[in-house]
Amino acid sequence: MNFPYPVLVCDIGGTNARFALAPAPGAPLVAGPRLKTKDFPALEDALAVAITGFANKPRSLIACAAGPVSGRGVKLTNADWRIDGLTVAAKAGLGQGLLLNDFEAQALSLPVLKPAWVTPVGSYEQKPGVELILGLGTGFGAAALVHSGGRHLVLASEAGHMDFGPLGAEEAAIWRHLDTEGLGRVCAETVLSGSGLLRLHHARCAAAGNATDVESEIALIGKARAQPAGEEARTLRLCWTLTGRFAGDLALAFLAKGGVTLAGGILPRILDFCDPADFRAAFENKAPYGDMMRAIGTRLIVTEDAVLTGMASIAAAPQDYAIDYENRVWG
Repeated sequence: MNFPYPVLVCDIGGTNARFALAPAPGAPLVAGPRLKTKDFPALEDALAVAITGFANKPRSLIACAAGPVSGRGVKLTNADWRIDGLTVAAKAGLGQGLLLNDFEAQALSLPVLKPAWVTPVGSYEQKPGVELILGLGTGFGAAALVHSGGRHLVLASEAGHMDFGPLGAEEAAIWRHLDTEGLGRVCAETVLSGSGLLRLHHARCAAAGNATDVESEIALIGKARAQPAGEEARTLRLCWTLTGRFAGDLALAFLAKGGVTLAGGILPRILDFCDPADFRAAFENKAPYGDMMRAIGTRLIVTEDAVLTGMASIAAAPQDYAIDYENRVWG
């Protein structure tokens, strides 16, 4: 298995698509454009614009997308794109390609994380065992990484769509006010995502009998920074607590003794509202397994480049990754 160079790597979310070019194995990435997913009808149209910014035309593409992957295709969960690898390869003139789920790619990036790219949340110490990565963006993603036989194997998931209920009277009151029109139920993504933050804020204010005029998660974060003691800041602190609780649940599900890494576009932007002690308390409150949970470290990725670097590492050494290349590559 090989990916002819230059290799284009692409991170496709429900809101943004980011591109970079790997000119040769191990070479520094050449940064490319950041495009809005909604501005293009399909990936191949965005690719046509993205590659014009590079001196050399890519011969291969490794892309990750926010949706469940089936073979060589994916339908984005929070955008209208339906990606078919063979169609993309033909229209872009690519010799090879691979499509990953976004958190499958995030998990495969864990072995190449640099110390400067992460910050502990509470405490973190690298240990052997299953590693878990999860995060908030336009949606909520999670995956686990297993090291077996000298290769990296990902257990992909759609854990963000698991039912997520309240804990205690205060949360129960908030849940009663959650706007779930069109959703049908409350899952983790309902309250722990870009749009979920706004939904959580409106419900929390309604439960407390307070009015709010915030109409977007961007405005919510901006107002929280301007008024650290205000209602918006309280919502962001609650978001961190809920994230800690759900991260602990997933760590139990995967027995992620190798550590838990947080990622995505939201959490690095609201790190100032995280109380590590409160986060860890919610994470560890898993009786009768409190001792085990206290031994599992938690950290946050604070750079956007990690997943692109991770995909470039797959191109450089595909033999190190337990991926079903036969049924998933395009060439």
